[in-house]
Amino acid sequence: MMDFELSEEHKLLQRTAREFAEKEIMPGASADERARKFQRDIVTRMGGLGFFGCPIPEEYGGNNMGFVAHVILCEEIARASCSLGVLFNMQTMGTSRAILEFGTEEQKRKYIPRLVSAEWLGCFAVTEPEAGSDVAAMAATAVKDGDYYTINGIKTWISLAQIADTGVIFAYTNPDLRHGGLSAFIVDMSTSGISFSPDQEKLGWRAAPTAEIYFDNVKVPVNNLLGEPGQGFKIMMRCFDNLRLTAAARAVGNCQALIDESVKYATQRVQFGQEVGKFQMVQEVIARMVVETEAARLLTYRCASQRDKGILNNTLETSMAKYFASEAASKIADEAFRTMGAYGCASQYPVGRLLRDAKMHQLINGSSNIHKMIISTDVLGYRKANR
Repeated sequence: MMDFELSEEHKLLQRTAREFAEKEIMPGASADERARKFQRDIVTRMGGLGFFGCPIPEEYGGNNMGFVAHVILCEEIARASCSLGVLFNMQTMGTSRAILEFGTEEQKRKYIPRLVSAEWLGCFAVTEPEAGSDVAAMAATAVKDGDYYTINGIKTWISLAQIADTGVIFAYTNPDLRHGGLSAFIVDMSTSGISFSPDQEKLGWRAAPTAEIYFDNVKVPVNNLLGEPGQGFKIMMRCFDNLRLTAAARAVGNCQALIDESVKYATQRVQFGQEVGKFQMVQEVIARMVVETEAARLLTYRCASQRDKGILNNTLETSMAKYFASEAASKIADEAFRTMGAYGCASQYPVGRLLRDAKMHQLINGSSNIHKMIISTDVLGYRKANR
């Protein structure tokens, strides 16, 4: 039997997050984007409220509320700011959850509580100048030398890179083995030999700093290896599923914000003697916005619910949710922009920011084309996604 209703606990969590976002984030979100200002104090408060600990057991500082709770929180925060929605990946999915699933007991106790509480900021580094969707094209290497691995290479488009305290970094320990030669490391981002580019300017999510990371003979203790040597690709794929679930929730939040602004405008703007919301063409657009957002939300919640039931290898369902939510956000942003006419271009309205944010979803955490490939090759029987 399928239950499409949120539990009372989830509804309370949703109200708490919505009130927090409306009071603490929304009033300054557009100004922060224009100034490219990262709100560290807000992130600290989110950590203190337990926002980053839902899929993390209590013994490591989490609250064990699960994946549905995680996507509820991410959606509500992203509805106010996609930039702050990024933190659910950096603090939870790309770092804490990876360490929980593959780390040693010592690693779990050292890193997870500090990431969940936002005492430490995290980052997750796969992408390189020549390795995006094709992760096997990665050039970064980690050579074992006694009690250390020496890492060399460049990572690019890494969220929070220049302000992170710790990161999960991927590099080849044996390039000859391709996918089988990748390994993952927990790296102290203040280690000698690590440097960063200036903040990389982006179309959207401008209040979430992004940079290239340069590793120049960076020595990382052997004890900081995450999992086993050569297990990096497996870790990466599990992380991708987790990151993409969050990305879907973030896109749903973006969709909802666009609906909110469109409805507000349509019920206030008067043309030809009546609210523009009374015109059938505007009603048709609003109806499609709402239905597509609800469909994206249900795909995302289904995926999270599977995880809460212990079905962690739901790559197919994750790709469906991420792909549909990303495309919905982009289409809804275009419709909202047209609905508001010239006011969509005005700085006093957030629709321009929301549109720029929406376009990012189609590229980040697996492009839409990558997800269509995962879905289609599964359906055609060429390569099963859930293995």
